[in-house]
Amino acid sequence: MTEIPDSLRRRLTRPAAILGAGVSGRAVAEALGLAGFASVIYDEKGDNAVFGPEEAARHDLMVYSPGFAQPHPWMLAARRAGLLCLAELDFGALLWSGVSIAITGTNGKTTLTDFLSFAHKRAGLNAIACGNVGLPLTSLANTSSNAAFLAVVEVSSFQAEDLRHFTPETVLWTNFDEDHLDRHGDLESYFRAKFKLVERMVVGGTLIVGESVQAAAKQFGIEMPEGTMVATRAEVADSIPAGSVFESWPQRENWALAVRYWQSRGIPLRHLEESAKLFRPAPHRLRKVAEARGIEFWNDSKGTNFHAVYAALEQFTIPVRWVGGGKWKGGDLARFAATLAPRIDAAYLIGETGVELQRALTALGKPARYFPSLQDAVVAAAKDAQGPVAILLSPGFSSFDQFKGYAERGIVFERAATALANRV
Repeated sequence: MTEIPDSLRRRLTRPAAILGAGVSGRAVAEALGLAGFASVIYDEKGDNAVFGPEEAARHDLMVYSPGFAQPHPWMLAARRAGLLCLAELDFGALLWSGVSIAITGTNGKTTLTDFLSFAHKRAGLNAIACGNVGLPLTSLANTSSNAAFLAVVEVSSFQAEDLRHFTPETVLWTNFDEDHLDRHGDLESYFRAKFKLVERMVVGGTLIVGESVQAAAKQFGIEMPEGTMVATRAEVADSIPAGSVFESWPQRENWALAVRYWQSRGIPLRHLEESAKLFRPAPHRLRKVAEARGIEFWNDSKGTNFHAVYAALEQFTIPVRWVGGGKWKGGDLARFAATLAPRIDAAYLIGETGVELQRALTALGKPARYFPSLQDAVVAAAKDAQGPVAILLSPGFSSFDQFKGYAERGIVFERAATALANRV
């Protein structure tokens, strides 16, 4: 049975308010229900689609999902009513009795989270991937033996920005680049949101960061804790297991952090190397999905920011016809286009940002067209292509203007690519 700490019990004489009906919100409701406490889920698309002063007055505790930013009217209503407001990750941390490590970064955090969970298990150690990777930390607290597990927690900036109770023993911060400026406003605010994880780390904990994180901290005048380890691609260039996903340029940074972490734990490196040879990343992360007559189709639908696109393009030595665009998350589109243009042969654009990107790339002399659907863009790219060439979906933007998520976008691309390759 889930144990609710005494610090929360006095706030649960009335039902708790839960903002968001997604996996995070449902996990909180389940945990409260298992402990014998009531809750009400509020969601802008659900039955309880209003949360104002009247609703807030019915509750003493509110737990919110990562999608709710601090200035959201529902958040403001809860705080004005004096509710104790907890992020789902903090709520889960209050229930969690095991050890946790946190993994964050602009890119690569999901793959590193999955890999380290996999490697721990291969080494005979209990570990489970959770957090932003799909399974909320609160869900782990619903198990009867959570103290026996290491929680490998992927943490986004949305989850980190208001942390108060989550205290990881180790923080791995893969990299830092422009992303989520629609929520955080500017680069420094985005950095400081992630830096909350460093501030919440246990005293004497282990902090391992990528080179771009160290550079950004220096740029913003933020001092990293004494003993911070900086992992570099150069230091592992000759030790990456052959045939592993970490041979590709975007993944070398993850391998560097994994090696530093593994060494800090004192676990034999052979366990990590053996795991790397067997590990396969989750779908929609830079993978060739079809090929015909020298035309390669690559799905990197998980590439939802500028840095991810640049990293994906580093993979290719053949010309690239880029399929991109989507829901704007903030950032300088003109600068993105200027950086992108020399690296691609042509652009096939979709979504909310497609038209503006078309204008920017065309002005730079790069062939660019806008299409109403992803299928249309892929078909056009294939018609224009003569091998050797790569047709790369690495959108650089969120999927939520046209799809339910990056997975759906990736599936649509793969279906179109497979059909075209079979036709050829």
